[in-house]
Amino acid sequence: MWLELDVQRQLSAAGQQFQLQATLRCTQPNVVLFGPSGAGKSLTLKAIAGLLQPDAGVIRMHAQALFDAAAGINLSPQRRRIGYVFQDYALFPHLTVRQNVGFGLQQGLLNPSRARRVDAVEQWLQAFRIDHLGDLLPSQISGGQRQRTALARALVTKPQALLLDEPFAALDHALRAHLRQELETVLDQTGIPLLLISHDPEDVDMFGQQVVHLADGRVQA
Repeated sequence: MWLELDVQRQLSAAGQQFQLQATLRCTQPNVVLFGPSGAGKSLTLKAIAGLLQPDAGVIRMHAQALFDAAAGINLSPQRRRIGYVFQDYALFPHLTVRQNVGFGLQQGLLNPSRARRVDAVEQWLQAFRIDHLGDLLPSQISGGQRQRTALARALVTKPQALLLDEPFAALDHALRAHLRQELETVLDQTGIPLLLISHDPEDVDMFGQQVVHLADGRVQA
């Protein structure tokens, strides 16, 4: 079991209350989190990544406590070593493709240099076949190329897990199929476990070694 999660979080927005009360045990390398919009899937990923602090509970990855309310443990996102790709990819618009990929390796407050070449960055640019786009901005490349850039940025830090929030939703059918194959190859080569949010049955077919259904903030039996 590479991920164990049992968390609670009360949220309110626009006068509406939502209770996330999720219990999750990931026993297979590739896990798909499936369910309707508003079920709490993205909140669950954010809690794992350290972007949302639960009110109570525990999150363990590879037997390490990332969050434990009772013990006062709440590791920062950086210390959790998790690769996370958001729905909108969240690329920095003012940084080139190469700088975006290298951002996670940068120490301090400065952005990565445009001129500097880092072996790990170049490796992932080549792996996703975007090395020829390294000097372009996100606004100058296609949706599929932005997706590859976001995946490369998530993987360059050698994360202990990869979290993807509907990564293929904005792409056309043919491109989705192609990128699924690319991602499957990378996962096979690296051995990095995956937790993927999706509404797409084809994602479930490809990556659903374990499928977890979430509805109304709770995992369904």
